[in-house]
Amino acid sequence: MSNLMYNKMWHQTQEALNSLLDNEKMTEPQRNKVIVFQMLATFYIKYVQIFRNMENVYDQIVHPQKRLLIRKILDAVMGRILELKNEMVELEMTEFHYFDDILQDLKLAPQQLDVPIPRYFVKERLEVIKEREKILSRILSECGLNLADSKFAAKAIPLEEAVKLIQVAERARQGRLRAMFMKQIYLQECRAKEIKLLGRKAADTGVAALQIQKVWRGFNQNRKTLKAREDEMVFLGMKPPPYFNDISAAIVQSEKVQCLRNEVQKKHEENYKKALVSIKEELKAMEGLGIKEHLQDQIRQWFIECRNLTGTFPEYPNEEEGGSAVIFTNKTPEQVVEDILANQEEEEKLKKKKKKEERETRVQRRKIDEKRGFQKEKSKEEDDEWKMSPSFFFKLMEEGNSSYKDMWLHKDESWNFPQDYDPEIIKEEKRRELESEIRVQVDELMRQELKNLKLAVNKEIELPGKAKKAKKQGKGKKGRKGKRGKKDRDLTADRTIESLYKELVEEGLLIQAVKVNLSDYIGEYSYLGTTLRQVAIEPMPSLLDVRQLITLYGILPLGSAEVHEKAPLVKSLLLAGPPGVGKKMLVHAICTETGANLFNLSASNIAGKYPGKNGLQMMLHLVFKVARELQPSVVWIQDTEKTFYKKVPQAEKRNEPKRLKRHLPRMLKLLKPNDRILIVGTTQRPFDAELQPFCRVYQKIILVPRPDYASRYVLWKEIIIRNGGLVTNSLNISCLSKVTDGFTQGQIVKVIKEVLTDRRVRQQAHKPLTAVEFITMMTSMNPVYKEEEESFKNWYAKTPLGRKRMLSLTVGNKEKEKEKGNKKVKKEKRK
Repeated sequence: MSNLMYNKMWHQTQEALNSLLDNEKMTEPQRNKVIVFQMLATFYIKYVQIFRNMENVYDQIVHPQKRLLIRKILDAVMGRILELKNEMVELEMTEFHYFDDILQDLKLAPQQLDVPIPRYFVKERLEVIKEREKILSRILSECGLNLADSKFAAKAIPLEEAVKLIQVAERARQGRLRAMFMKQIYLQECRAKEIKLLGRKAADTGVAALQIQKVWRGFNQNRKTLKAREDEMVFLGMKPPPYFNDISAAIVQSEKVQCLRNEVQKKHEENYKKALVSIKEELKAMEGLGIKEHLQDQIRQWFIECRNLTGTFPEYPNEEEGGSAVIFTNKTPEQVVEDILANQEEEEKLKKKKKKEERETRVQRRKIDEKRGFQKEKSKEEDDEWKMSPSFFFKLMEEGNSSYKDMWLHKDESWNFPQDYDPEIIKEEKRRELESEIRVQVDELMRQELKNLKLAVNKEIELPGKAKKAKKQGKGKKGRKGKRGKKDRDLTADRTIESLYKELVEEGLLIQAVKVNLSDYIGEYSYLGTTLRQVAIEPMPSLLDVRQLITLYGILPLGSAEVHEKAPLVKSLLLAGPPGVGKKMLVHAICTETGANLFNLSASNIAGKYPGKNGLQMMLHLVFKVARELQPSVVWIQDTEKTFYKKVPQAEKRNEPKRLKRHLPRMLKLLKPNDRILIVGTTQRPFDAELQPFCRVYQKIILVPRPDYASRYVLWKEIIIRNGGLVTNSLNISCLSKVTDGFTQGQIVKVIKEVLTDRRVRQQAHKPLTAVEFITMMTSMNPVYKEEEESFKNWYAKTPLGRKRMLSLTVGNKEKEKEKGNKKVKKEKRK
């Protein structure tokens, strides 16, 4: 698409954002939770659509100054989505929400609920990430721990076993050839017998021709019927068109255009950075003296006007207060004088009001005592009403929207076809910067001039009492900093980050993340969520719901520093589910999408490393120091239930799995909003852990379920195609999805890879895939039974959020019963 198209797309998105901000301002307190949830969900869905469009615009637009504003709005919208998600969680007491009714009203597909991951998370840090990966791979190769080498390492076998393997393969080949020859001989003998029997009868060429025609016509008609049936299925939308999965030329061309636009972006960014320096220098040379003289004249006029009005010279503001900029922010000397006169008049009015208020206070106290009873009743009603909590990002969105209206809405850009930087905007910005720099110098000069004027006219001498107070305050602050420094002392102050990084890699605490995108975690939307909740049944979350939570709680805050600092803070995350559902993959996906470092503090990985209390303190200090310096970072604790065991098994006592139990809450307290560090725990058996300390450490708990039918159908189809398989009519994917109920994603992927060998992929042309091939491989695997899934649901019901959810459901049912009872009573009275 062209620059004009992306500009148009930006303007449309800004219009949608403007109308949404107006609607959000008009929200009123509500009592009905259903109405409140529908309102929040509508805002959430609309913000997600705006976020998707804005992210696409930011990725492809090439104007550097527009990109700065779009980035500001994009981060604000991202933060607002997280705030609304937090509001919905507090309202419904659950992490999973279903928006079927609202999606129907807005005419949107469920796939449009998927929160996109901004591409700038990795794109803007690509060079840093690549450099870090090179260093990591170099250290791993030096230590002999390189993953790339270990993957292709062949297992050595003795010579005798190798000879036996070759002999078995050769004998099998000879047997196949012998069987093929014997089959050909048998068929020849059969033909010879038929010829002898038919040779006695007279050959009729007409009958032979009719027989050939009959067979050919039947074959041709069958082929036409099959083709007509396929065309009908495509027409009805029950089957994709023939070249549906092939990549079109338009998509290839659009990818090339995107790459070209990225190159133009980089070029324009470089030109913009150079222009910032050069234009400022030009302004300093051309307008610097004029600005200095103008400021001095302005301040002198202020001195004179104040002297004429009040009889004394004014007090000059300090540097800490902002200097003369506090007085002259967008004001002329005349306006400043008017403000002084207005302040004097207000002071006189206030004195008169105080006298009246003293007389009226006695009368008002009596009235207040009478009204207190009425006000208490009102306050109870107000407490029952739901109000939107204050938003930090709403103000940022309004600021971005207003600056868009002022700067870009009606701007004529007919002269700027290549969409390079606008020099006039740079001049305005740099002129303000230059003025603030010169103002500091002018303030020093004018303070001295004011002192001289006071000495000459009033013979006043300033006492240095205020300066002493300021010094005392400074000493107090230094003392406090010193105390903090003792508590948070640096154990490795004499070492560089590079050396600490190398030590962690050598010890296996800093590992290389597998490159997996979150989109590879394939799943489908839960279409029965709303209906099940209406019948008071809590549904298991779908894989798409899990993916959305990983995006909202893990990827978005880690990717953007501003969002992490000001959005609802999530320091720790727990992924609980049976083995094979993709918990480990999700951890690696968070690192891939954000370019984060991955630290492994699993009980099995830290066993025997850094022994003793001091050793453990040093290990945690090293991990979190490097994680802060090279943020974003993910600290992964695999099988985290071992850290919080109720009773440590005898076989694991030597490994000391509970080493981190006391230290993890302390480390979480030390994490600040500026630290983009996320602690992620994965567990297969959460019921083996002590519940209270477990839930105290992990702020958000996400249940990762086995896939439902819709997710299995999509998974089978997608993974077969990715591994080189062809989905034909002979392969019944619906049957496969039904039969494999209870099996996890990991088991399905494993079976597909075992079946689709290189040889089997080559045979597909004459021997298409069938469901039986996959089902026979599944027979040796154990599925996840309903009892195991129920045990996870029962455990989650004991967590703090699960308990709140159960309470809200019971209270809601009681209220419904009361309403029904009241309605019956009213009907009986009417009768």
